[in-house]
Amino acid sequence: MTFPVVPEQRTRITLRSAIAARAAVAAAWLLIRLSPGRLRRLLRALTRGARPATEAEALRSRQAVVSVSRACAGQGCLQRAVATVLLCRLRGSWPDWCTGVRTQPFRSHAWVEVNRRPVGEGEDIQLFRTLIRVPAPENRRRNT
Repeated sequence: MTFPVVPEQRTRITLRSAIAARAAVAAAWLLIRLSPGRLRRLLRALTRGARPATEAEALRSRQAVVSVSRACAGQGCLQRAVATVLLCRLRGSWPDWCTGVRTQPFRSHAWVEVNRRPVGEGEDIQLFRTLIRVPAPENRRRNT
């Protein structure tokens, strides 16, 4: 996955948040090596017992992940999105985890959403068609 091209701005976070974010980034680094189907099943299992994340919670987790990892701040969108949902899950919530593609030019991308709105993404995210979504538990009932 190769989106975005410009590294994101890092923000200052507390030591406690940095430790949790580093743990989420490390776990995500391992998980993104799974096949897409296995990754989806594992993430879906992790949603059990979580409440839907608010946009502020998802954004705070995303910013923490970007602040501790150069890969997540740059073109590592899959690792960034997985680390973001893992960090949210550590805090008891879950945003929707999504992957998708666009065709002109072809690109794949991974991101998180709250209430079907992408969190921390640019305007061109609207060009992507969602292929895989792991929704928050309450959202899953509405989508199914």
